[in-house]
Amino acid sequence: MNKRDYYEVLAVDRGATEEQIKSAYRKLALKYHPDRNPGNQEAEEKFKEATEAYEVLKDPRKRQTYDQFGHAGVGAGGPGFGGFGGGFEGFDLGDALRAFMRDFGGSGSIFDDLFGMGMGSGTRQRRTVRGEDLRVRIPLALEEINTGLEKSIRVKRLVTCDACDGTGVAAGSSKKTCPQCKGRGQVRTVTRTFLGTVQQVSTCSMCRGSGEIIADPCPSCGGEGRVRGESTVKINIPAGVASGNYLAVEGMGDAAPAGGPPGDLIAVFDEQEHETFERHGDNVVMELPVSFATAALGGTVEVPTLDGSAKLKVPPGTQPGKVLKLKGKGIPHLHTGGRGDQLVRIHVWVPTRLEAREREMLEQLARCESFKAPQGGKSFLSKLRETLGV
Repeated sequence: MNKRDYYEVLAVDRGATEEQIKSAYRKLALKYHPDRNPGNQEAEEKFKEATEAYEVLKDPRKRQTYDQFGHAGVGAGGPGFGGFGGGFEGFDLGDALRAFMRDFGGSGSIFDDLFGMGMGSGTRQRRTVRGEDLRVRIPLALEEINTGLEKSIRVKRLVTCDACDGTGVAAGSSKKTCPQCKGRGQVRTVTRTFLGTVQQVSTCSMCRGSGEIIADPCPSCGGEGRVRGESTVKINIPAGVASGNYLAVEGMGDAAPAGGPPGDLIAVFDEQEHETFERHGDNVVMELPVSFATAALGGTVEVPTLDGSAKLKVPPGTQPGKVLKLKGKGIPHLHTGGRGDQLVRIHVWVPTRLEAREREMLEQLARCESFKAPQGGKSFLSKLRETLGV
């Protein structure tokens, strides 16, 4: 089934601001939320569709990828969502609800009452606290980016307390229902004003929204359910990443207090400067000195590449600054197959010392018409554009 354009889903134009996107999604979420449409499969699908569109268009990086590559850029294996390989294949109702509650579902929000989720529904409103996300930066050499690799890193993080298995409760004890909110996690206050009755819902201060209290906390973690620890995390880095790209490793952030879901580990990649190559998108550029004879007569020279060495044909009469191309010797395209090119800028090497006979021969050549230098010439940027065909 073909997906609709995300801008069409939210009914916004392609130049819409972040606030316009958020407002458009809010209206659709309010209309199609499952709590307002129980058992309505069509409304559920529209809610998921709107949330998926919102998740991409609200994020500048994902939106740029979507604008460039469409759904292929943010699907499974695409670079847009969650960094890499975390596209919307398998994006279910639970994912959509979590995304919605993350941005719009705080305690006391307007959606509590509009969706029938308030205290009056008689259901418990315990708040599940998620662990914090952690961020690490991973330096990568250009050779590593060229091939992709698996890296193991040590991460200091909060881990689940083994003594209480994350419950925060001492052995032989148990959690008790909060007497203040009666297990709901929220309290409702009613204030009478000259304008009428004002009701306000807020997180319970005694249990902090969990609906339960710990009378006898675990001595190892003090009732938190987590302690400081260290973990080894393996990160599979695909070929073709660039500085600023990231990969989310689910569940490897800090453990949550009182047994909630853990946060994620966000690995951000830093491309290191290379002594030979300079990266331009998925192309690499290098400078290559050749002798005057090779530039004038032409020949084949050996040049380094990210995969070893390769032979480069230098045409006769090659001028200084000429850009030659080694097709397919650049960086792999991220997730899409194919590779960039290696661009070689030619420098004519001029000897600093000449023997008497060498000088005499060059002086004779200098008097020939073919060896008189023309005026003007194209810049390196112009030659580079010609080579790239742009």
